[in-house]
Amino acid sequence: MFIHRRRGWEIAEREATPEAIVTGRRALLGGAAGAMALATGPAAAQWNIFGRRPNMPALAERAPLVAPRNPKYEAGRAITPEPEATTYNNYYEFGQSKSVYDEAQALKTANWKIELAGMLARPRSIGFEDLMKQVSLEERVYRHRCVEAWAMTVPWVGFPLADLVKLAEPASGAKYVVFTTLADKATMPGLRASWYPWPYTEGVTMDEAMNELAFLSVGLYGKVIPPQNGAPIRLTLPWKYGFKSAKSIVKITFTDQRPVNFWQALQDSEYGFWANVNPEVSHPRWSQAKERLLGTDEMVATKIWNGYGDQVASLYVNLKNERLFA
Repeated sequence: MFIHRRRGWEIAEREATPEAIVTGRRALLGGAAGAMALATGPAAAQWNIFGRRPNMPALAERAPLVAPRNPKYEAGRAITPEPEATTYNNYYEFGQSKSVYDEAQALKTANWKIELAGMLARPRSIGFEDLMKQVSLEERVYRHRCVEAWAMTVPWVGFPLADLVKLAEPASGAKYVVFTTLADKATMPGLRASWYPWPYTEGVTMDEAMNELAFLSVGLYGKVIPPQNGAPIRLTLPWKYGFKSAKSIVKITFTDQRPVNFWQALQDSEYGFWANVNPEVSHPRWSQAKERLLGTDEMVATKIWNGYGDQVASLYVNLKNERLFA
């Protein structure tokens, strides 16, 4: 099938082929299931992938989660309205559209445990509630930039990833931290898409994990984090594209081997290990120069490192030959 691609930023987002359809190249190898995924793709999914939900669902009540706001982390933008940030979500385990709010409510978070594995003196599992007793929560307002060129500004509640690293006590030779997310076939219909390399995994270097911006979020907008945003605990890395911020984490592994992340395994030419935000490095299929703000649809200029260069640029000064921005 021939797809004509215009140059520049003049293309309207609603005209673009949904990323889930184009990147699902493994569907071509999946026989009838793959053919079905492609056949039901753009026409049915276009509004949900790149557009606003025509009728937003009523938001479920969530328990309050009070934490002091850290004034050091202000985004320099208006906070995105909560209904926008909590009903426009990428969560492929529940479906390929942005409208996975209803499906995600099936996520079960009771008795949640996180396995601490790999290069540790004492590999073990820790209950979510036990973890919460060992950390101090704070609120940080971060910009969030999706690789699909939309953005939001969110008040996250959580704690520094560095605190968990210290709690885990990794061996001195550990160089990477790998996050594995929940893959529950009983509640996640998206797992039926067998061409995806489930479970979802993401990884960062130890230096990135210890950076002050790296954050584990357990809430947003002053309440516990909802299922569609990655309950009960997710990674938040504001200088990287959003797919790096793994949701619903069930395992954290410390290793001396660089991991291959979920999207990199699926399409390495488009999604690399680092995935730092840079407006001058386009995605192979669209520009990254601008981003659409949820809530207003305003198009604004993208900033390198998503505006967090003062905190993170020094991490990469000796990596001139790495593909840092794709």
